[in-house]
Amino acid sequence: MASTAINKKTNSQKLLTLTLCALFAALTAVGAFIKIPIPHLPITLQSFFAMLAGLLLGGELGAVSVGTYVALGLLGVPVFTEGGGISYVLKPSFGYLVAFVIGAYITGKIANAVSDPSFARILIANFAGLAVIYFIGMLYFYLAMNLWVGGDGLSVSRLFALCFVPVIPGDILKCILAAVLAVRLIPLTKRYRIEINRK
Repeated sequence: MASTAINKKTNSQKLLTLTLCALFAALTAVGAFIKIPIPHLPITLQSFFAMLAGLLLGGELGAVSVGTYVALGLLGVPVFTEGGGISYVLKPSFGYLVAFVIGAYITGKIANAVSDPSFARILIANFAGLAVIYFIGMLYFYLAMNLWVGGDGLSVSRLFALCFVPVIPGDILKCILAAVLAVRLIPLTKRYRIEINRK
């Protein structure tokens, strides 16, 4: 009887984990199509859902969730902003997709390093994850534009004009909104996990 109860508890925990991972993989895909089109780099909600994945699932599972989304896109499922397929790695914006995975991990690790993270800690975690997304995404964009994309190349000042200035106000707002939601949702998800453990 005891082993049956333990198995039920373990199965419930696995089901919850798989459900949440699938949910955030789907939300990240949806976020790719909620966008404000600007030249070269459209503003989307992908980074917002990547942050929430890390905050609510933790660093590892948040990265797995967003990584699942990226893997599906590379396999050909048209979940990226401009479709999907392995050739997407040649697009200058592909670095941001890789960065969403790492950003989710960093955000989740920092926020969930304590059992009951404060709003300030969650906000700091969001900005840390965003900094990683910008660094990796912009670096990849710069290398792509200067190494394998045709044209006259891209200067550092032009890089910031294209990939930083137009998007940073919206990303700051997304960090704040994700923190507002997470400070309320993190306790709920933990309470639900505790209830599963008690059953």
